[in-house]
Amino acid sequence: MLTPNETFLQGGVFPSGFLWGVGSAAFPTEGSWDADGKGESVWDRFTGHTDPFSDSYVRWEEDLESVRYLGVNFYSFSLSWTRIFPDGNPKAKPNPAGVRHYRRVIGKLKELGVEPVVTLFHWDLPQVLQERFGGWLNRSMPDVFADYAAFCFQTFGTEVRYWITMHNPFLVAVQGYGTGAHAPGVTGDPADPFIAAHNLLRAHAKAWHVYDEHFRRLQRGNVSITLGSHWVEPLHGQATPTNQELCQKAMEAVIGWFAEPIYGGGDYPESLKASHRGVIPEFSAQERLWVRGTADFFSLAFGHETLRVGQGLARFGQTVKLDLRSVLVWVQQTYGDPRLLLAESGWFSDASVRVQDTKAIYLIKSFILQVMQAVSVERVRVFGYTAWTLLDGFEWNQGYSIRRGLFYIDFSDPERRRLPKTSAHFYRRVVRDNGFPDKNTPLVEGRFPCDFQFGVSESVLQVHLRPFSPQFTDPQLYRWNLSGDGSLSPVTGVLLHTRPAQCTDFLFIQHHLFLLGVTGSSHYRFGLDWTRLSPGGDPEVLRFYRCVLTELQRRGIRPLLALYHPSSRSPSLGLPEALHASGGWRNASSVEAFASYAAFCFHEFGDFVSTWITINEPNRLTELYTGDRAAVARHLLLAHAKAWRIYDEQFRRKQGGAVSLAVHADWVEPANPFLESHKSAQQRFLAFEVGRFLDPLIGGGDEGRSNVLIGFSDEERAELKGAQDFLALNHFTTRLVAPWEDAPPSKPEHGCLLMSDVTWPLSHLRQALVPWGLRRMLGWVRDRYGDRLPIIVTATGVDDQAVHDDRLRQRYIRSYLQEALKACELDGIDLRGLYFWKLQDHHDLQFGFFSSAAHHSRPKASVSLYRDIITHRGFPSAPDLRPSTCRDEDNGTSCELCTRITENKPLLFFSVCVSISAFMLCALIVISVVRKRRRTPSNVGPQRLRGQQRFPVMKATHRTLR
Repeated sequence: MLTPNETFLQGGVFPSGFLWGVGSAAFPTEGSWDADGKGESVWDRFTGHTDPFSDSYVRWEEDLESVRYLGVNFYSFSLSWTRIFPDGNPKAKPNPAGVRHYRRVIGKLKELGVEPVVTLFHWDLPQVLQERFGGWLNRSMPDVFADYAAFCFQTFGTEVRYWITMHNPFLVAVQGYGTGAHAPGVTGDPADPFIAAHNLLRAHAKAWHVYDEHFRRLQRGNVSITLGSHWVEPLHGQATPTNQELCQKAMEAVIGWFAEPIYGGGDYPESLKASHRGVIPEFSAQERLWVRGTADFFSLAFGHETLRVGQGLARFGQTVKLDLRSVLVWVQQTYGDPRLLLAESGWFSDASVRVQDTKAIYLIKSFILQVMQAVSVERVRVFGYTAWTLLDGFEWNQGYSIRRGLFYIDFSDPERRRLPKTSAHFYRRVVRDNGFPDKNTPLVEGRFPCDFQFGVSESVLQVHLRPFSPQFTDPQLYRWNLSGDGSLSPVTGVLLHTRPAQCTDFLFIQHHLFLLGVTGSSHYRFGLDWTRLSPGGDPEVLRFYRCVLTELQRRGIRPLLALYHPSSRSPSLGLPEALHASGGWRNASSVEAFASYAAFCFHEFGDFVSTWITINEPNRLTELYTGDRAAVARHLLLAHAKAWRIYDEQFRRKQGGAVSLAVHADWVEPANPFLESHKSAQQRFLAFEVGRFLDPLIGGGDEGRSNVLIGFSDEERAELKGAQDFLALNHFTTRLVAPWEDAPPSKPEHGCLLMSDVTWPLSHLRQALVPWGLRRMLGWVRDRYGDRLPIIVTATGVDDQAVHDDRLRQRYIRSYLQEALKACELDGIDLRGLYFWKLQDHHDLQFGFFSSAAHHSRPKASVSLYRDIITHRGFPSAPDLRPSTCRDEDNGTSCELCTRITENKPLLFFSVCVSISAFMLCALIVISVVRKRRRTPSNVGPQRLRGQQRFPVMKATHRTLR
């Protein structure tokens, strides 16, 4: 099993010399089933010769032009046995037209600098051999196949370095001679698939020995067999010994069936023999030695057909997954780390998608990335990758209902033009780049500005009036253990003086802010509970929040206060119940109610708060209302503007703060970067999601740029214009966006479909980790609104299920802060702060730096990481790793002194102690000498004070002590 942390590798390039290829097979593409003397194959008979095919026999030069367009190193294709020997007899005279055709194809590939990889048999057995011998059920077939192979080696071998004897014999045996789903469609006898497989293995071994003995020395080629595989994991992730054994059995029943005789011990897997005794043939001792080692490299097929069959026949109750990386590692560990060619990899699209096969791009990307991970992390020796397939064509028992080609063919078009799909453009770029060069610029070294806000972000800070510490507010006197039961008994008739209530009485505040202090954060963002905080409400709620702000000030932590932080978990969406009952934000009365609430908060808390958020994520809140969303958005914007105007006119001069609203601003990438419609969808989505709420405030009150007209009056536009002191963005992830074709009536107003790149690492809650998306979002906002307003990312973070070593969160913190630093240093964006969500889990392990109180508020490893970054104020260079304070940089030479004092605190403490001790010793010596001189003067005798002289001094002393 691969650990989640090993999936972090999401980019990079393959080793130098890695081979990129594309493949096809003769029967699905060539057509011309009886042209130029070609004979009938079992698949010709099975399909009735009625299908249109791709005409590759006639249009082979167009095929090779498509290969050239991709820029690949090799082209893998199969020979049609019946095109070379129409009756299947390799000892007969070959068909000159067929031989000439393949010589032309190979010659043209060599001319283009593309290596041919040639498969001798890709399922299209001559029909004559099926009728005469019973096909692969006959023991004489290996000899016939060896003669056919010898002719091909002799005829084409000087130009071919890589030979594949047969493609995926598992499907030939199971589908062709078991289920009957493939040609020749044999069904009935349970032993037939095992007999066919036995003869296929013997045929391969015979062909390999022919090449090894007669052709290798001169041609210096390599011969292998392509084996198909699925991947099986324990059901529901329950990796019990029984489930693991069943998974191993499932692998051995598919790829192990053929790989174990060749790459293993020369015989079938023990699990396969044990479960099929009496029907599976046996190798003699001589045959085991003869079959074993008959492959010069390991050739693997990982396609939908094998997975589909494995899902139905060979999963043993476990889970089949699209995990190519695990298959590669399994082969490495099971068969001694062979050199490996991925001879088939790809998926399919529905026939209706034509050239815009967006999903296929990400499946191809996923497979290639899994190969890269296996090569880079597990050191699997993969030397080449084959994208399957070059052209749309006949897909065996699924006919033309699905498409697997990189090039689209309209089968109703007589010209059969090869049109590159977007997956072809994508694969061409991968080949050109030899993988996925990192989108991120290299890591930058440097520090954030001195006033940068390293913060922690919270939702509504719930009011906790209990637990409470009343030890100095209870006037009652108690006696302990009076009755012997250890209880406190009040003493009647005695009351004590008490002190007024203090902020330290709120035990929650002390504990909560202690955790915050451990993170080293300079700022803390939290929301007020509007439902409990209002003029004339509970004074203890007001005192609670004032105490939070007082304690933050005492600890040197600056607050960023959100007036209204709505939540879908709240039945009233965080509104006072009366407002919610009257329609919430659909009702214009909520605007005035919010303005009054904002004025109250500015008045009560403004002396402690310099940065305010009026409404958190109005774009997300709007989506929680069904119908009339334009009115909701309108009222939210007007409520913010009214609150901003109140602050600007009544409080700003005295309090000097800044007010904004916080917009949810995740980045989106065009799902298909090769389509203009997807690029347009990206801009339409961003304008709707972000611009709809920022354009009226920053864009001069103009709402037209967002493409969604809310309907403001001229007076309202004037009130909205400029009602923003900074840009507050909440950014968590990046998604893909595409136009939503044939969308249901309930589609979002932006008309876009959102999805995720399957290669991006995901959290437990399916949030993608895409650091560069933050920088692109910041750049988009700057480009749209200019540099007039600074930006603060008021919430960002990721969930992590780890109890302590939360590596995903640590990676998130480090990488997203890196992108923030690049935005500052490289892009010149005025980014003032970044707040991580959030301080503590409520219940389950999710976004918190600390576990929940029920789990003893344990710190996670990310706390130490975040504190270290804050201490160094970013990512300084290695020679400058000392902790940095802004005073150091402002004081010139005193900076060095301050730094040395900071770095040598124990020595400083020891020096102070020694200095104080020396000073006290000197003082004692001086005092002793002075007293001695006073007691023994040379000419004055001893004197005594009279009683009346001593008494006043004593009185004065007594009075002072009292």
